[in-house]
Amino acid sequence: MAVNSLGNAAGGAVFAAVDLGATSGRVMTGRVGPGTLDLAEAHRFANTPVRLPDGLRWDVLALYQGMLEGLRAAGRAGPVVSAGVDTWAVDYGLLDADGALLGLPFHYRDGRSAGMPERLPEGCGERELYAVSGLQHLPFNTVFQLLAHRTTAQWGAARTLLLMPDLLVHWLTGSVGAEITNASTTGLFDARAGDWSDALIGRLGLSRSLFPPLREPGDPAGTLLPHVAEFTGLPAGTPVTTVASHDTASAVAAVPATEADFAYVSCGTWSLAGLELDAPVLSEESRAANFTNERGVDGTVRYLRNIMGMWLLEECRRAWDRAGVPLGLAGLLADAAVARPFAAVIDPDDASFLAPGDMPARIDAYLLRTGQAPLRAPGGYVRCVLESLALAHRRTLRRAAELAGREPRRIHLVGGGSRNELLCQWTADASGLPVTAGPAEATALGNVLLQARAHGLVGDLAGLRRLVARTQEVRHYAPRGDRRAWDRAEARLGPGPGGGRNGEA
Repeated sequence: MAVNSLGNAAGGAVFAAVDLGATSGRVMTGRVGPGTLDLAEAHRFANTPVRLPDGLRWDVLALYQGMLEGLRAAGRAGPVVSAGVDTWAVDYGLLDADGALLGLPFHYRDGRSAGMPERLPEGCGERELYAVSGLQHLPFNTVFQLLAHRTTAQWGAARTLLLMPDLLVHWLTGSVGAEITNASTTGLFDARAGDWSDALIGRLGLSRSLFPPLREPGDPAGTLLPHVAEFTGLPAGTPVTTVASHDTASAVAAVPATEADFAYVSCGTWSLAGLELDAPVLSEESRAANFTNERGVDGTVRYLRNIMGMWLLEECRRAWDRAGVPLGLAGLLADAAVARPFAAVIDPDDASFLAPGDMPARIDAYLLRTGQAPLRAPGGYVRCVLESLALAHRRTLRRAAELAGREPRRIHLVGGGSRNELLCQWTADASGLPVTAGPAEATALGNVLLQARAHGLVGDLAGLRRLVARTQEVRHYAPRGDRRAWDRAEARLGPGPGGGRNGEA
């Protein structure tokens, strides 16, 4: 099918988006034509980490099988023009000289990188890292995972490092590359130069040959290998197109903004709150506030902070399930809506909330540690989590605006959290800014649209966003109530980003 005829196919051209999240994966099909953007789920599958004797690992073989089955299902929706892959950031697989995977990739919530920041070599401390990479200090950043990994027997056999989406693209096509939006999350990327930092890689004692050539969203990544085409039923030679393979980068590309001065919150397992900039902010003030400068589409910078997001709520639900008290989300949200406001507030980024476990007990322990009374009813925990997330959104976006010299006029809240009406309304109330919520499937939409753009069906980034705004359902929340109650709740948390407890790296 010729590129210039794609948009004239009945119902639009079909693109397959492989979108893997922290708890599930799915393959979506997107139909794109003139003024048309329709998304449908072809296949969904679980993403269940495996606890092995040496740590917490991703079951990447099950993910790959689910992806293949999803591509086969996608082919039933119509001729697939291309496929694209996005996942979470920072995690990776190591290949040996024969291209074989050296063990299941570690999960970023595994504790093996604890203490690694303190082992950085002389002249390559956190300030030096930030001055080059501009990356938020998180204990599971790729650079710290690698410092832990190189003490293992596997390390000597490693010849190539592939981040998770690049590994899956490699298995689909046989090609080797590193997509730039995900590469920028490693801590080994030069935020100004837009390339791997040979200086940092060398100073850390890593081999430059581990890191493949970079790819930009829209670049060809190869075509399906013959055995992949046979299994999926897709035609031999079906292209795989590089998308913004960091799921947040794809989500931000699909923000339905029609104005330039906007802030965004991509809310799922994590809340990624920030601004889209033309250049990184690498000041010491920015480092102290723990903001990250990650690559976006078309050379933009995603200036943001990672905030622990709906993970807190979902871990609470899993704890109640294990205790034999399964609770539906709708009922929990109804109870939260009538629970006492600001009965308790937490810092979602407290280190005690990172690992899997009994989240209600951890919240109570945090409350006791900070002089607050433990909670009792599930609805109270849910209200505490959602109000605390709304406060974190407010604090983070205000600080980002100060550091970047920008003044956003609207917050676009995308991802699964956009379905949570309480979180959306409370984010508007806390921030004093209008919130546009949706699309919930922003990541998959961004994946599809970047493929469609590479095939000539949509124009620039602004045009891509206008298509999302015209075709996708969104909801609008105006600020309401007295923000002084939010001010008082925030004061209970102490200094914000860059001011101490939850800001200093």
